Amino acid sequence: MQVLSAGSAPGFAIIEQATMESTLIGEWHDFLVAQAGASAALTGLIFVGVSINLERILKFPHLPTRALEAILTLLCVLLISTWGLVPNQSCRVLGVETLATGLVTWAVQTRALLSTRHSGYETRLRVLLNQLPALPFVVAGALLVLNQPSGLYWIVPGVVLSLISGLYCAWILLVEIQR
Repeated sequence: MQVLSAGSAPGFAIIEQATMESTLIGEWHDFLVAQAGASAALTGLIFVGVSINLERILKFPHLPTRALEAILTLLCVLLISTWGLVPNQSCRVLGVETLATGLVTWAVQTRALLSTRHSGYETRLRVLLNQLPALPFVVAGALLVLNQPSGLYWIVPGVVLSLISGLYCAWILLVEIQR
């Protein structure tokens, strides 16, 4: 009886690579589940908060855009966490999904920032919290597309920056607006 190794027959190396990638991504399961749950809950709370304060938010031309930014930033985390939870997915496929989500989020955030640039409410902190969160996801996606598992570690700063940005926008929309 001959024992086949990864290099002894065509196709085994591919199966071994796919199994290794699934195992690697699977190690992130708990983190991704926690982030999906947290971002979904926070997105829902922002929807409720915006609904409650809608009349007041609409009095300020820049605040509807800020609401979009908050929801989009947290939705980005939800999507990337969801992509990572798809079973038996390769690093490359996760990379394409993460890269696309990061780029779309960054493009929409940039458009939102540019549309409100003359509002008088633009601070350096606002610009940083608008632009930075999506960039680690772009790096993560690019590395994963290149089959570099270290790209998974770039998801962490993207999540942290996105949560900070989403909470900052939520604070503006729900608390600061009342002053």
